[in-house]
Amino acid sequence: MDAKITPLGTAKLPLEPALRPTREEAEAAVRTLIAWAGDDPRREGVLETPARVTKAYGELFGGYTQDPKEILSKTFREVGGYDDIVLVRDIPFFSHCEHHMVPFFGKAHIAYLPHDGVVGLSKLARLVEAFARRLQTQETLTAQIIDALNENLGPRGAAVLLEAEHMCMTMRGVRAHGVKTVTHRFTGVFAEDRVEQDRFFAMVGQR
Repeated sequence: MDAKITPLGTAKLPLEPALRPTREEAEAAVRTLIAWAGDDPRREGVLETPARVTKAYGELFGGYTQDPKEILSKTFREVGGYDDIVLVRDIPFFSHCEHHMVPFFGKAHIAYLPHDGVVGLSKLARLVEAFARRLQTQETLTAQIIDALNENLGPRGAAVLLEAEHMCMTMRGVRAHGVKTVTHRFTGVFAEDRVEQDRFFAMVGQR
């Protein structure tokens, strides 16, 4: 069976069970990488590393088992007539670059203008985590977060800004330290109204 190609910008779904390797196969792959790096996978210090790595991967890439729709399913309509910006800023996240499988980490800022209720604030942090704990690019991560907001909350507008440091630039390649990448995307009122964009930037400290 051929693996399905996931189009850019769509939610990266789990592999079908028939395509996913067993834990034993995953551990064997780690032993191969240890040997390829130049070490002896039979050495005492790395003997249990394959088991530890596969267990860690279950946590680091746990986003594949999280459903953004379920995370945003419960909303609250009794908000006392509040209809202005709801902003949660400085949401910490870490992810892994899909090109080199090394970490990138930073903060996410999410805002939306409610249309028919609001979602629990902690759900926005969980939404970021659901997409971040997958193999990613920062651009795709930004798009997935805002698309999930629009699809599940139907706000009048949404804004997402991510700022992150990429270890693929710090640890290898150009080895540029302290460099941050900023990505953002606006929809609805935020995309149409420059004043709302400026308000968002000011609230997250970008202006």
